[in-house]
Amino acid sequence: MITVRFAPSPTGYLHIGGARTAIFNWLFARQQNGRFILRIEDTDRERSGTEMVQAIFEGLRWLGLDWDGDPVFQSQRLDIYRDYANRLLREGKAFRCFCSAEKIMRQREQAVRQKITFRYDGTCRNLSEEEIQQRLERNEPFTIRFRLPEGDVQFHDMLHGTITVEQEVLDDFIILRSDGTPTYHLAVVVDDYEMGITHVIRGDDHLSNTPKQVLLYEAFGWQVPQFLHVPLIHGPDRRRLSKRHGATSVQEYRDRGYLPEAIFNYLALLGWSPGTDEEIFTREELIERFSLDGLSKSSAIFDEQKLLWMNAQHLYRLSSAELFDRVVPFLAKAGLAGEAELQQRRDYVENILELLKPRAKRLTDFADQMHYFFYEPEAYDEKGMKKHWKGLETAERLDMLRSRLAGLENWTEAEIEAVVRDLAEELQISAAKLIHPTRLAISGRTATPGLFEVMALLGQDVVLQRMKKAVEIIKNSF
Repeated sequence: MITVRFAPSPTGYLHIGGARTAIFNWLFARQQNGRFILRIEDTDRERSGTEMVQAIFEGLRWLGLDWDGDPVFQSQRLDIYRDYANRLLREGKAFRCFCSAEKIMRQREQAVRQKITFRYDGTCRNLSEEEIQQRLERNEPFTIRFRLPEGDVQFHDMLHGTITVEQEVLDDFIILRSDGTPTYHLAVVVDDYEMGITHVIRGDDHLSNTPKQVLLYEAFGWQVPQFLHVPLIHGPDRRRLSKRHGATSVQEYRDRGYLPEAIFNYLALLGWSPGTDEEIFTREELIERFSLDGLSKSSAIFDEQKLLWMNAQHLYRLSSAELFDRVVPFLAKAGLAGEAELQQRRDYVENILELLKPRAKRLTDFADQMHYFFYEPEAYDEKGMKKHWKGLETAERLDMLRSRLAGLENWTEAEIEAVVRDLAEELQISAAKLIHPTRLAISGRTATPGLFEVMALLGQDVVLQRMKKAVEIIKNSF
């Protein structure tokens, strides 16, 4: 069975790059009716935190990514890694290294000064059993290093083809630290083997790790999984995506009003192509269409404007009821109204959302756009006042329109429009000369959705009151 994994380190929130890796693995597993394993690589005790673990879970769930079985924590498997390290030790494929961390650091610093690649010099590679025993009796700390075999390392990458790494660039690398914790290379190989991982799909920043892992697979006599290293995501400046390009975590985009299905859709297409010009997909459609053959060898460029457009597309496709549930927390946070009040006025709010939806790009856009549906304008657009509230004639027209609207028995969009256009014709002016001043009067703005729809939603009493106030303001200005 096809089995893949997503294996983040809990040293930070779920990064956009990590989320894309998770999506590729998840889509492949679901498309192949395989398994998607979540593994938390938390052996770095100083940098790993429970809060970050929960943040990763939260980010994945928000994106709609589920995993098979319980999450696996490397910190709970330390004895297993030690057993495998000792197995290599017994078989002569690894050795104890008593070199101090300070000595190794000095050698690294010297290599940097000489502008050469640091390689362990093999000081402890061939210690006699007698000397090893004496050092153990003195309780000297030691690491366990893998004994590098002769010959170059070769492996196949599903995206990049056959890759050969010369032995000269490798050394006897550490697999178990002096405190008994495994290094990344040992832990990941043991876990991938025991979990039956068939395909390792990850960022190409791991390409340099792969030769060491292949050597460990061969030393244990295990089958090497299929590797596929995806080029990293870059910012518009063609440099690796980082905080200098703006938000980088999934949670940041969530808090800025992006939809999980839009983030999922966008990241799935960031480095993968369905083979057509289609861009808007549901998760189910992406599962059906996904194939590793569609992955690109080139780095994808993160374009937030494109993401914003895609978010607007997904937002527009939500029903009013779905949109209401998504947007209420943002409305409450912005102080528009409490969640209880919004729930009580659900029908009213849903109608507003349906009206505003075509103009919105993010969930955070609605609070500002909805303000005049809940509150009387405290101020009016200055440019709009200069352009549309010109003199007493405007006040007279608004007052006349207000009087006609007050007599309406059926407060509907069609009836309101008929009154406005009939009055414009009677006054021998364009309807715009009534529409623009009225829009400003009831919203304080020069741009809103269709005026007649807005007026119908606000209700007769509210509209008449706001028009009355505007007439007074105009009269007092001249």
